[in-house]
Amino acid sequence: MAGGLVALLDDIAALAKVAAASIDDVGVAAGRATAKAAGVVVDDTAVTPRYVHGFTADRELPIIKRIAIGSLRNKLLFITPAALVLSQFAPWLLTPILMLGGTYLCFEGAEKIYEKLAGHEEQAEPAAMEGVDYEKTMTQGAIRTDFILSAEIMVISLNEVAHEPFLMRTMILIVVALAMTALVYGVVALIVKMDDIGLSLAERPSATSQRIGRALVAAMPKVMSVLSTVGIVAMLWVGGHILLKGVDELGWHAPYAAVHHLEESLHGVGGIGGLLGWLANTLASALAGGLVGAVVVLIVSLIHRRRPGAAAH
Repeated sequence: MAGGLVALLDDIAALAKVAAASIDDVGVAAGRATAKAAGVVVDDTAVTPRYVHGFTADRELPIIKRIAIGSLRNKLLFITPAALVLSQFAPWLLTPILMLGGTYLCFEGAEKIYEKLAGHEEQAEPAAMEGVDYEKTMTQGAIRTDFILSAEIMVISLNEVAHEPFLMRTMILIVVALAMTALVYGVVALIVKMDDIGLSLAERPSATSQRIGRALVAAMPKVMSVLSTVGIVAMLWVGGHILLKGVDELGWHAPYAAVHHLEESLHGVGGIGGLLGWLANTLASALAGGLVGAVVVLIVSLIHRRRPGAAAH
């Protein structure tokens, strides 16, 4: 009896070790997949704050919470199941779908640059001055935008672990979905509430707290401006990189080979070779994304002008 109990405990310990190893494997793979999608995370983090701009302070966090829940729903209920089915039964479709999303990111980035250069940026009234349905409209708009960016995150992550067994892929994507949503909307909440934190510090009796608080309040408009620029660059960089790798996987090797050769040639520079190589790859990807995005913007503009009533509008 005692021997059977010892054998059972040994079996349980062995199963626990296997489970722990599997959890470690999932964690490592999820970390690797998350790193590959980092550019889209920057984009997502930069885009989302504009949807809560102008709301009263007491509504900002509830709105971010609703958007985060919608984002998680997008990832877990729609994007991940569809991506897993495709990876299992039609893996050849993943690269074209990824490239389609990359093209959309390039278009978004190029369109924002065009609007800035042409002076066509939207000048919306503060949200607090709008009707009661405006919060719902902005939240739904943010969740729709998140769907595109979340799809990019999940497909990029899936592409990184496509060689893993189906169950492992599923577990990894669930971890990625939870981690990415917490990361993005945690940072967004911090950014949005930073001016309130600054005001709170400025009202404290400590002179040091007051200086820090006033500095935070004064810095936030500049931070938001920089974040907006970073978001645009991230769109072009991520979209361009997706397209360069995509055409390479589909058989046209010259564009990505040229970028890769440039990156490798800089790795030999002492001390900063790795950084220079990364910057070269990023710049080349952003330029490729900007070129593709500009072409798409031109096509969309021409289609819009040919639509009935476009000139009058």
